[in-house]
Amino acid sequence: MTAVVRLATAAGAGPVTELIATAFARLAAVSYLVPAVAERHRVMADNFRIFVDHAVEHGRIEVVGEDAAPVAAAVWFPRTVPLPEPPDYDRRLVAACGEWTERFRVLDTLFEKHHPAEPHHHLAFLAVHPSRQNEGLGSTLLRHHHAELGPDVPAYLEASSARSRALYARHGYQSRDPFHLPDGTPFWPMWRPAGSPV
Repeated sequence: MTAVVRLATAAGAGPVTELIATAFARLAAVSYLVPAVAERHRVMADNFRIFVDHAVEHGRIEVVGEDAAPVAAAVWFPRTVPLPEPPDYDRRLVAACGEWTERFRVLDTLFEKHHPAEPHHHLAFLAVHPSRQNEGLGSTLLRHHHAELGPDVPAYLEASSARSRALYARHGYQSRDPFHLPDGTPFWPMWRPAGSPV
């Protein structure tokens, strides 16, 4: 059965945030950002919530599943026009990340330094619940959004693992030179040119 993609509502922001935190739990970058295992899920969920809330207002959250229990989600920001910063970002970042705030600020700086200036859509998060991975749900979400982009709008993302980089490469994304967190953990900026096949 083909998965149905739909837009999440504001009521779905919390469950989408929990999904992202759960799906990203084993990433090397997450281990660096929050060394304390007992605090990791809470801190990451609170940090992700800042961006998910922002996407409710200024982006698109495309999901598979119900608002209360999505099984896959893609959080996109259209960078074809100037976007405001998340409101009250510095205060929310400190409230979310506490003693590890500076690690998140380093990541923010790296993301901003490597972000392309050309107009594009930015895939901030693509998450599939661990129990539903390897079913093609991530590919379904990518194809859905790429079809809506049409032939004139490129896309950009930062892959956080070799596995996700391979997935994105299958969907037309081209790797650029990686950048690294202070502990050596890599991110791969990836660009999907306008007009790439869906």
